[in-house]
Amino acid sequence: MSKIIKRPGTRELMVQLAKESDGLSINERRDFLRKGMMALGGGAATMVAGTTMAQGGNLPPMEPSWGKMLGHGVVEFPYGQPSKYESHVVRRTVPWLTAESISSISMSPLQDLKGIITPNGLVFERYHAGVPQINPEEHRLMIHGLVDRPIIFTMDDLMRFPSVSQIKFIECPANGGMEWKGAQMEALQFTHGMLSCCEWTGVPLRTLLEEVGVQTEGKWILAEGADGAHMSRSIPLEKALDDTLVVYAQNGEMLRPEQGYPLRLINPGWEGNTSIKWLRRLEVGDKPWYHREETSKYTDLMADGRARKFTFVQETNSVITNPCPENPIKNSGVIEIEGVAWSGRGKIKQVDVSFDGGISWTPAKLKGLVLSKALTRFSLVTKWDGQPWLLQARAIDETGYVQPTLKQLREIRGGNSIYHKNSIHTWKVAANGEVTNVQIS
Repeated sequence: MSKIIKRPGTRELMVQLAKESDGLSINERRDFLRKGMMALGGGAATMVAGTTMAQGGNLPPMEPSWGKMLGHGVVEFPYGQPSKYESHVVRRTVPWLTAESISSISMSPLQDLKGIITPNGLVFERYHAGVPQINPEEHRLMIHGLVDRPIIFTMDDLMRFPSVSQIKFIECPANGGMEWKGAQMEALQFTHGMLSCCEWTGVPLRTLLEEVGVQTEGKWILAEGADGAHMSRSIPLEKALDDTLVVYAQNGEMLRPEQGYPLRLINPGWEGNTSIKWLRRLEVGDKPWYHREETSKYTDLMADGRARKFTFVQETNSVITNPCPENPIKNSGVIEIEGVAWSGRGKIKQVDVSFDGGISWTPAKLKGLVLSKALTRFSLVTKWDGQPWLLQARAIDETGYVQPTLKQLREIRGGNSIYHKNSIHTWKVAANGEVTNVQIS
């Protein structure tokens, strides 16, 4: 039962008031309607909410309209939904990026997120042939090749193994790739939004490989998806035995279709495309397979024109989320410079903030959880009085790797790549508080 009390709607009451005011003079009618609306209380307040809010009627010391009426009851929305006032917080795509949406990508709204966990409905998407609708009762995971006991698991079989839950980021290696040749995206969501961080639940791949028994010759694993593209990547056995997960749940719920329901891989800290979604097959072999997505795609062009092979690790990176183009500075005074940092090599050790384009640096505070291969929040509280800033963040991970400048990155990688652009990013803060995307060479 979603409604407990049924009473006349506001429209019916207003019609009744108007009818009863017929025959009165203009002044008498205006006074009658004013008193009638006051008598209606919450019901009338709903209808005129826009007007009263414009007049400040919902602001203290007045009692806001929502405090004068009943709200909806339990299970009105059985799976819940965000507030209607947060309807702007959504994944977005760049229409000209790809020819078809079934082989495209959307970006997470980093500028609106808090903490380090990305809500499931906002985790960025990347498809190579659209989202398959898979019946879990008909889904299987095959493990074969150089193993002692080839096997086909049902979903029930897999969920009988002891599970683990780990918070890890996932990032497309093309994140920021549109900025290699110059700043062109006037939004944080489009410069860095191919990035999300979730709690993943599943079975360590090591456990399953022990179940089937990898033969001595086995050195690589081919992971293949059940989507129309049969997306596949070769993965070294060392990674599979280290921290690769076979995942069926995300942030406390079963995977969503766009994130690989009912089964996917997670290779913590590595290129997102190696975390094969809709996982259907793992083949153990003695060498990599060199499929399309590891030869013509997802290889990095160097300054001399050669391409790097198997650039698996997502390098240390960071970006300021407040202020940013979507979150300009509105008022002078105290402001919290905030952002996220991450490293595919382990934990973030330090983040520095520069207000002058990298000439000087100030250490920021790491906020909340600092986990290996997860997003880490950083914060620096300061004051802004209208002075222009060239705002930057620079992350350092526990291995000592320092996020490079754009100049340092281009000296090694040239300017023709698409992938692994992890250079220090610059926001230009104008005297009016507006923030734009710029590059410092």
